[in-house]
Amino acid sequence: MMTKPSIQGRTALITGASSGIGRQVALDLADLGVHVILVARRQDRLVSIQQEIEKRRGSAEYFVCDLEKEDARSELIAHLPELKPIDILVNNAGFGWYGYYADMPWELAHSLVEVNITAMLALTRALLPGMRQHGYGHVINIGSMVGSFPNQGVAVYSASKAFMDAFTTAVYREMRGSSVHVSVLRLGPVKTEFFDTAKQSENGNKIPGEGLSISVEHASRAVINLVRSPRRFQYVPGIFSVVRVVEFLFGWIIDKLGPLLLRRLPKHEARL
Repeated sequence: MMTKPSIQGRTALITGASSGIGRQVALDLADLGVHVILVARRQDRLVSIQQEIEKRRGSAEYFVCDLEKEDARSELIAHLPELKPIDILVNNAGFGWYGYYADMPWELAHSLVEVNITAMLALTRALLPGMRQHGYGHVINIGSMVGSFPNQGVAVYSASKAFMDAFTTAVYREMRGSSVHVSVLRLGPVKTEFFDTAKQSENGNKIPGEGLSISVEHASRAVINLVRSPRRFQYVPGIFSVVRVVEFLFGWIIDKLGPLLLRRLPKHEARL
């Protein structure tokens, strides 16, 4: 059996590192000897995670950045040359909203696009040239199965993940033959603050799929596997690889049932 290459000594930048998947990926990579750069809005949480990593004898630093704001993204990108060359970029920052698109405030839709799409584009563009220059790099985009299986209630979120899928595929093909890899992790539901926020809202209720959600530890292990064994995409759990076939063969059923499922739930946002 071929031994997976060591990633000890590499440097990874992780967005959305203050909680959920991003936090767990940071901890797991640091445990493997990767120097991690934590990026998120909440400084108190970033400090706490940095301290936890250092207690575990790992190496970490952080940069406070609200990736929704263009000037904040520009400040982060201007700071990158001062850091160690970044080998791994994990585009994890993002949030979702559940409800009728017709009821979604435009400001919130715009914010979602800025965080889920524009920040990913900006950081990937900033780091790809350096990765090519120093002969190693891996961009991992944290996507979702709804990128290829759009559903009621998550119209803009689904669209953002479909964009991520298409972007990943295109840049993956551009980088073929080089030492730079680009991957997308197509996740099923993951137990994060998204579900908790929804239930705690006024007239809150469960969002479909919560019962099938996996742990952040499971999602993080998949990220580590992609780093060690690069490929264009990976569904997690693997059973969700059937969604492409389901959409093709049975999309007409979802067309009929989808509106009924959405009407049963209260109209509220579930934002991370």
